[in-house]
Amino acid sequence: MPTPSFNWRDSFKAGVVIPAHPLALTEKRKLDERRQRALTRYYLAAGAGGIAVGVHTTQFQIRDPRFGLYEPVLALAAEELATKDVVRIAGVCGKTAQATREAEIARNLGYHAALLSLVALAEASFDELIAHVRAVGEIIPVVGFYLQPAIGGQFFPAEFWQAFVEIESVIGIKIAPFNRYATQDVLRGVAASGRASEIALYTGNDDHIVLDLISKFEFGGQTLRLVGGLLGHWAVWTARAVELQRELRQTSQSQDLIDPKWFVRSAEVTDMNAALFDVAHQFHGCIAGINEILRRQGLLAGRWCLDPAEDLSPGQAEDLDRVVAAYPHLIDDQFVQENLDLWLS
Repeated sequence: MPTPSFNWRDSFKAGVVIPAHPLALTEKRKLDERRQRALTRYYLAAGAGGIAVGVHTTQFQIRDPRFGLYEPVLALAAEELATKDVVRIAGVCGKTAQATREAEIARNLGYHAALLSLVALAEASFDELIAHVRAVGEIIPVVGFYLQPAIGGQFFPAEFWQAFVEIESVIGIKIAPFNRYATQDVLRGVAASGRASEIALYTGNDDHIVLDLISKFEFGGQTLRLVGGLLGHWAVWTARAVELQRELRQTSQSQDLIDPKWFVRSAEVTDMNAALFDVAHQFHGCIAGINEILRRQGLLAGRWCLDPAEDLSPGQAEDLDRVVAAYPHLIDDQFVQENLDLWLS
C-alpha cells in the first residue's frame, strides 16, 4: 500500500511529472507484458509523480474489440503502481456509455482519476458535453483534456472551460491544444469559474513545455500557473524530465529574474519534440517516434504499433539522431542502461 502520508490529490495539485504510458508490443503486435511492466518500472525509478495509462500514446486502438487490451493494459500498470506513492490516471474516451464503462474499470483497478477525451462527441451540443462530463464524474474524478486538432481534437471557447471546471468532480485540465490562443481560453475559463484554486493545470503542449511551466498568467487579480506536465514527450528521457520539472518549479516560485538559460532550454526541448512527434509530417509518426527512442534504449523490442501503417516517417529516424546528438543533457540513456536488466527481470 502507499504510505499513509500520501495524498494523491495534494500531490496532483502541487504538480508532478506524469508520463503518458506507451504500449509495448511483440513483433506479432501482441501485448508484451514483460516490457509493459518494465516501462512502468522505468517511470517510477525515474521519479515520475504519476502515470497516465490508456491515453493517446498507449494507442486508442487498445479499445478495439479485435485487440481487447484496455483493461489488461490498465491492470498491468495498476499492479506495478499498487504500492507506490504516485498519481494514477486512466485515459477515458468514447460516447457516454463507453466512457462510463471505462471509468468504472479504471476506478475498480484503483486509478485515482480519468483523463477524459471528448473527441467522440464532436457533434454534441454544449449541454450534452457537460452532461457527459458529469456522468463520468459521478464515477471517478475527472481531468479535462484539450487535445490538439491535428490528432482529432476540437476547439472549445473559454465559456466551455468555465462550465467544465464548475463541475465539482473536475480536479484538473491537461491543456494540449498546441495553440497559445486556445491555451489562454482555458486559463480564462478557469479564472472565471470561481474554482481556480481547486484546479490543477497541467501542460500537454509538448511544443511549449518549458515556457508553460515558468509562465504566470494574470486574470482579474488572479494568478494562474501550470504546475506539471502530462506529456507524451515525457514518456522518453523521463529522468531528465523529472529534473527539468523540479528546476522549473523552483524558478516559477522564485522572486528572482528568470535566468535566460530557460529560453535556450525551451527551444532545445521544442526542437527535440519536433523530431519525436514528427511535426514535419503532421504528427504521423508521433507514437512510433516515442517507441523508437524506447527501442534504442532497450526498453521496447521494437517500435511496432497496433496499426501497421503507423511507423516513422521518411527522415524521422535521422532527425531523432540529430536531436539526441545535439542535446545530450536532455537524454537519460546511461540511467536506462544501468537499470534495464532490473526493470526487465
